[in-house]
Amino acid sequence: MLTLLGQQRRLCDGLPRRDFLKIGSLGLGGLALPQMLQAEAAAGVGRSHKSVIMIYLSGGPPHQDMFDLKPDAPVEVRGEFQPISTNVPGIQICEHMPRIAAMMDKFVAIRSLVGAQGGHSSIQCATGHAPQGAPRGGWPSIGAVVSKVQGPLNPTIPPAVDVSQKMAHDPYNIPGPGFLGLAHTPFRPDNETLANMSLHQDVTMDRLGDRKNLLLGLDRLRQQAAAADQRGLDPFVEQAMGVLTSNSLMQALDLTREDPKIRARYGEDDLNALGPALGRLGYGALMSRFLTARRLVEAGARLVTCSFADFDWHGKNFDHGRKVLPLLDQGVSALVQDLHERGLDRDVTVIVWGEFGRTPKINDKGGRDHWPGVACALLAGGGLRTGQVIGSTDATASEAVDRPVQFQEVFATLYHNLGINLDATTMTDLSGRPQYLVDHTAPLRELI
Repeated sequence: MLTLLGQQRRLCDGLPRRDFLKIGSLGLGGLALPQMLQAEAAAGVGRSHKSVIMIYLSGGPPHQDMFDLKPDAPVEVRGEFQPISTNVPGIQICEHMPRIAAMMDKFVAIRSLVGAQGGHSSIQCATGHAPQGAPRGGWPSIGAVVSKVQGPLNPTIPPAVDVSQKMAHDPYNIPGPGFLGLAHTPFRPDNETLANMSLHQDVTMDRLGDRKNLLLGLDRLRQQAAAADQRGLDPFVEQAMGVLTSNSLMQALDLTREDPKIRARYGEDDLNALGPALGRLGYGALMSRFLTARRLVEAGARLVTCSFADFDWHGKNFDHGRKVLPLLDQGVSALVQDLHERGLDRDVTVIVWGEFGRTPKINDKGGRDHWPGVACALLAGGGLRTGQVIGSTDATASEAVDRPVQFQEVFATLYHNLGINLDATTMTDLSGRPQYLVDHTAPLRELI
């Protein structure tokens, strides 16, 4: 947290302190912003602004009630939802997703995603790796990888931003930088951060100079505490001041600047889509986050992650589906339509998925339980060959029978679309070993 000095006081530790006026926060876990910028610069900055928006459906979305309906299966399997035709002949999806159905030519549905671990965690969706066998420090999220490998496109916009709600079940939350270190922690805007990012109108250029001195002073303290060699930091201090004195990020997060007609297309936030209790725990249907994601990539972010609602429907699966699926349908379709209208559809890849699928058989509570055997995903944009379905499952959507797709194949596709050379790019873990981004897996051949 960067602050502006006010009246000096002495605290209980005997060290002189001052009252502070907050002027900026980048949520870096105590790491100096200049240090982050220095680390990112060392990795090099890509030239092409390719980006990814990842929509994480926490809890495990029911694949057979969304994109892989089985109308001929027994009633205890097929459930209550009916398939509807899309604008691509031969492809049908759930009746509660008519907007996506009307523009299915702009999407790809994966019906045969396999390899899920079965635990309630975002780790595979966020890193591409299973939690078992992770290097010391843990696997980095895709946002941290992008920060390390490509760095910021715009020095005033973080390369990776997580606009997810803070969810009560901590493993749902997008994991951090793993062995890459705090320098590559994705930026998380929250209410406090947003408030602190606006510069106060009464701050003059003279007082801005005080801020720069304060930042330099804080860095000197960190240098002394770490007893580390920090020579050559000054250019990154200057770059940090550029971030803090720019309104670019704040403007990207300010939806009041958006055309009201476009804003209305995305729909209204519904914190209590699944009830007030879950809403308070961070599982709301925040439609505005889809729009925020588009504004962020347009401003220069390379990777934006966003959680949406909760899909852990062990009971009342179809009641919940009637509430949540139309909202997801509206938000995702608005985002993809928006990207196409703005000419961003070839540069921005959208992926929508969760950690596993749901059981073929409906339980006695009218819900579906965890099913790691097969799951689904939805892709759009990125110049992909859209208007198709990849893979198929058996008659009860229990397992993949054609073209099983691994999580790592999806990640290889995302990294490819970001312009990262998978064969030549490695990251050094905490043991000094180089780690490839994916385990020698190629992008999905059907899409590239």
